[in-house]
Parts: sequence; structure tokens; C-alpha cells
Amino acid sequence: MRFYLSTLAGHRRGVLALLAWSTLEGVPAFFGGKLVGSAVDRGFAAGKPLAGVLWLLAFATLAVVGALGQRQVFARLGDVVEPMRDALVRRIVEGVLSDPAHRRTPDASAVAMITRHVEVVRDATAGVLVQARALLVTTLAALVGLATTATALVWLVVLPIVAALVLFGLMLPSLARRQREVVVADERTAEAAGAVLTGLRDVAACDAAAEAYRDIAEQVDRQAKAAVTVAWANSLRAAVIAVGGFAPIALLVAFAPPLVASGELTKGAALAAVVYLTTSVNPALHGLARTTSTVVMRLMVALKRLQETAPRPAGESGDETPANSVFVLQDVTFGWSPGAVPVLRNLSLALGPGDHLAVVGPSGIGKSTMAGLLTGLMPPDAGSVLFGGVPVDRVAPSIRHHAIALIPQETYLFTGTVRENLSLLAPWVSDHDLVEAVDKVGAKQLLDSLGGLDAPIGHAGEGLSAGEAQLLALARVYVTSATVVVLDEATSHLDPAAEARVERAFAQRQGVLVVIAHRLSSALRANRVLVMDGGTPLLGTHEQLIRTSPLYGRLMLAWDPTHREETPLPKR
Repeated sequence: MRFYLSTLAGHRRGVLALLAWSTLEGVPAFFGGKLVGSAVDRGFAAGKPLAGVLWLLAFATLAVVGALGQRQVFARLGDVVEPMRDALVRRIVEGVLSDPAHRRTPDASAVAMITRHVEVVRDATAGVLVQARALLVTTLAALVGLATTATALVWLVVLPIVAALVLFGLMLPSLARRQREVVVADERTAEAAGAVLTGLRDVAACDAAAEAYRDIAEQVDRQAKAAVTVAWANSLRAAVIAVGGFAPIALLVAFAPPLVASGELTKGAALAAVVYLTTSVNPALHGLARTTSTVVMRLMVALKRLQETAPRPAGESGDETPANSVFVLQDVTFGWSPGAVPVLRNLSLALGPGDHLAVVGPSGIGKSTMAGLLTGLMPPDAGSVLFGGVPVDRVAPSIRHHAIALIPQETYLFTGTVRENLSLLAPWVSDHDLVEAVDKVGAKQLLDSLGGLDAPIGHAGEGLSAGEAQLLALARVYVTSATVVVLDEATSHLDPAAEARVERAFAQRQGVLVVIAHRLSSALRANRVLVMDGGTPLLGTHEQLIRTSPLYGRLMLAWDPTHREETPLPKR
């Protein structure tokens, strides 16, 4: 809510413009009854039909002025609503991207938050700014006009309206609770459907179509039940408001004639009261209640749900400037939770330009943790990770994003041309530089087969093999000015020869190259190797580790049985 309000406050000029035009929109509601009453008392009832017509023409003129104000409200609405929506989407996306869990499957809940909750907030905000604002202005203007025109009838009108609004207000908590249940049911339906759709192959392979259908159908039934419950609550709310809107008109019909007969109320004032009630107060009351119970309620529930479920973005970015491109890890320890066994323990390491480090170890031991620590995506539990003498997570993003590049195993290609994908991180580079980068990583033949830099690429690299997509992602980073490159199994879909060419190409850039090894051949090409085995990591050259690390020796033997003849394995 605080973020939402601050976003709206950041566009206060647009909000103030809406309020100004709203005042103009409320002019007919304030003067309408007075002008109709004057047309009767000072015109038609006084035997001056021309004066009566002129009063009515004045009313028509004010109606045109009010319509002009309403038109301007709609014209200015986008200046407030669209930036607010963009800010909410940016907040959710930043939260998902900064989530340290490194999700490897599509985040159906995040998609639901953007497509469902954010759009609800956007539409509801527009509804509040248009409907609730206009209804409040109209109701207030009409009641003030009624009070100044037909004072004797004010209490007959106000009391039923207040009673209906109080009863309606007492119903709001229950209505909000039921509306939230609908939102939660929508999310769970999206999550269930998303899980099945992303795992269709597994569902088919396990012959689990019936179970998958049952899971989705159960959530759909809950969603339908919640929606029906909200519909019943809205029906009761509509009945309360209908009675509250009809009662003032019934009381006016009952009490106005005696007041007119006694002279306490003129015929024009009585007609003015009818105009205020039937054209302004009653419609506004119904609209205000409808807006509050639907638009405002959905807005509050969606904001609450976003607060509960949206991933929190990372903390404030740093603004420090590194002195050089040297990485220094000092006694770094990291675990996934306070009670978990650390995956890194007391690691000290220095990496400078020209260094080529391979990180090896059993699957699941936490090798990718090194990538998160070096790029500043995850802070260490103990120790420090310094880049150019300053903590890497405190380096100004504008510097860190250009100096350090991470290529994960998952390949991210986007709809567009080959050129647009390759120049995504360095839009200033020339076509010559792009082609040279493609050639360096061994993707020139792929580029030619696609049709050059202007060739289209489908969504998520549609039509490309996993290896081809990885080559384009590697070329995209090669063309940048990054002085530190981390390959987190970024060549897992390449053949050994292509993988070797890629690693040699990045090593020749004379920056820092860290390879989270998919194959142990990467260790043979590196000038240092980091062996992770769940304890204190071992650091050394291939020759040193083959003599001192049983785990490294076993990994090498499993990868290449002929290695036994080259180097004797240490005794356990």
C-alpha cells in the first residue's frame, strides 16, 4: 500500500489535474436542482414561461460544461494509471529476478501476479479515479445544493442514506474476506494449471492425465465456489443500497405536499429536491456503493495479496567504484539456511586478469553457489567477496553489470532478430564486432545458416537446438566489455570440441574466466582448479590436485579411465 500510494504521489500533477476537472464536472450536480426550482418559481409558476425556458437553458449549458470536465478526466487518466502499473510490474519482476532460490522452472505465481493482480490494481485504480471520484463529487454537490434549496427536507434525505451507508460499511469486512478467497483460488488454479502445462511430457510418460485433471478440476471447483459466494454477498449489498436509495424518494413524496401546502416549501423547491434525488443523489449512491464493493474492494484485496506474495526486491544498490578487476574472497562461508551445512567453508581465493579457474565437484555440491557469490547475487554468511577492493554487492550497478557477466545453463533468447539478441548487452557495438564474436565462439556457420544478423529468432529461441541457443548466448557476452566472465555450465549442450573452443576464446580475452565445469576437460584447460566436496574447498593446479585430492582423482578417473596410466591416484 505504501509503495502504491508513493507511486501515485509521484504523479501528483496528474492527480491534481483530475481533481480540478472533477470540480468542473460537479457544477451541474450543485446547480441543477436550483436552476430547475428557479425555472418553476420564477418562470412557469410566475406566468413567465420565457424566463423558465432561460433557466432550463442555463441548466443545459452547465450540463455541457460538466461533460467537458468529464471528458478531460478520461483524457488525463492514463497519465496517472499507466506509470503506476509499470512501477508495480517492475517491482514484481525485480523481486523474482533477485530471488536467491535460482528458480529453474517458469514462475506461474509471478505470471499470475502480473496478469491478474497488477491488472486488477490498474483497472481498479482507473475505476476509483473515474467512478468513485465522480460519484463523491456529485453526491456532495447535490446534498449541498439540496440543503441550500430545500432545507426542510434535508433530514428526510440524509437519515436513510446514512443508515444504508452504515449498514453497508458493516458488510465490507465480510465482503473483503470473500473477495480475497476468490483471488487466492485464482492463484491456486493458475499454479495447478501451470505445473501441469510445464510438465506435460512427464504427465504423458507417467500416464498421469487423470491425476493432473483431478488436481486442476479441484482448484477450479474451489474457484467457482468462492465466486458464487461473492455473488451472493454482492446481492445482499445491492438490496441494502436499493432500500437506502428508495427511502428518501418515498419520504419526499409523503412529506413534501403538506410542507408545500403550509407554505414552508415552494413548489419549485420540492421539484428541485426531486431533481437532486433522482438525477444525482440516488444514482450516485448506487454507483458509489457498487464501486466501493467491487472496484475498491478488488483494489484493496489485490494490493494485500501482492504484499503477501510478491517476492521482495533486493536491498538498495551500492554506489562504490572498484579500483581494478581483481576478485578477492576472504574466508568465505555460505549456507542456504542458518541451520544448513555450509556448501562453502572458509574459502580464500584471489582472481586477477588472465586467471582461468575451473570449479569442479559432484552434482548438487553447490558449484553454482560460486557464481552467485562472484556476481553479487548472494551475500556470504561470513567473510567477504571483494571486487576491486570493495564488496561486490556494493559496486554501483552501472559498473557491475558491465564488468561482470554470468552465463547460466538456461539460455535466454528473445523474439527479434539475431542482431537484437546478440547486441542486447552492448547495443553500441557494430555489426563487424558481432560477426567477429560469433566467429570466436564457433557460431559462424550457425549465423550463416540462419541468414545473417537480420534473421528472425522466435520466442525463447524457437527452432534452435539447445546447443545453438547456447552458442548465441555465449557470443552475446563475448562481444561485451565484461572483464569477468562466469560460465555456469553454459556449454552443457555443446560437444567437447565446441566447448573447448568457447573456453579458449574467453580465456584469450585476458580477463577473469570462471568455469563451473560440466565436463572435467574444463579443469585441464584452466590454470587453477577449485574442488568442492562439501568441506573446505581445495585450490590448486590440475597436477597438484591429482596428487593431493582423492575426490579429484576419482572424478578424473570416472571421466577418463585412461587417466590412471598417466597419473597415479592417491591412496585413501
